[in-house]
Amino acid sequence: MKLSNVTVAFSDGGLFRTTDDVTALQDISIRVGLGDKIGVLGSNGAGKSTLLRVMAGVLKPNSGTIDDEGMASALLSLSAGFDAELSGVKNIIMHGMLIGLTRKQASARVAAVAEMSGLGEAIHRRMSTYSTGMRGRLCFATAINLDPDILLLDEIFSVGDQDFRQKSEKIMLERFQQDKAIVYVSHNIGMIKRVCLQAIWLDQGRIRAQGSVDEVIAEYEDARGGG
Repeated sequence: MKLSNVTVAFSDGGLFRTTDDVTALQDISIRVGLGDKIGVLGSNGAGKSTLLRVMAGVLKPNSGTIDDEGMASALLSLSAGFDAELSGVKNIIMHGMLIGLTRKQASARVAAVAEMSGLGEAIHRRMSTYSTGMRGRLCFATAINLDPDILLLDEIFSVGDQDFRQKSEKIMLERFQQDKAIVYVSHNIGMIKRVCLQAIWLDQGRIRAQGSVDEVIAEYEDARGGG
C-alpha cells in the first residue's frame, strides 16, 4: 500500500459560523509492503488514528493518492467502521465483503469470529446493545479471522476483560511473527520496540521522522525530554 501526499482536513465550523478547517494529516507519504511491521508514534491529536482510517478506506483524503496495490486491509479499533444498528453477524459479513470476500466467504468466517469473541447468542443482536468490552471483542475477533494482507491496529491490547486481553495479546504477538503487514498505533513505546522494525512519528498531522524503530523512538523521546 502506498500513500502519496495525503492530506485530510475536517471542518471546525458550526451551522452559523465559519472557521478554518482543522488539518488532521498533511502531505503524508508512506509505503507498507508485505511483512512490514510499522509502529506509529505521536501525542494525542497527532493524526495517528486518522492515518489508520485513511489506510482502511474508512476516510477519504481531501488530496493525495492511495494505492492499495491489491492488498486488503482491516482496521482493528473499538467499533471503527462497525454499524451499531446491525447485528454482530451482519457486521462480520459486511467487513469481509469490504476487504474483497464474497458474501459466502465472509459468512463462512462468522462461526470462528463468534467462538473467538465469546459473545454467544449476543452475536445475533444489534451492536448498539453491546457493552464496550463486547464491542472490542467483536472488533478484535473479526479483524483477526478475516486475515487481511495489512492489519491496522489502534491501541488494541486493552480490549475485553483480563482473560480476553491475555488471549488477544498472545494472538497478536503470534501475528507479529508472521509475514503479514502490520501498522500499529500505540502510546506504549516498549511494545512498539518489542514488535516493530520500523516506526513513523506523527506530529500535528505531519511526519516528523520515519525509519528504523530504534532511531525514530530515540528522536521522539529526545524531543519529549526523555532521551
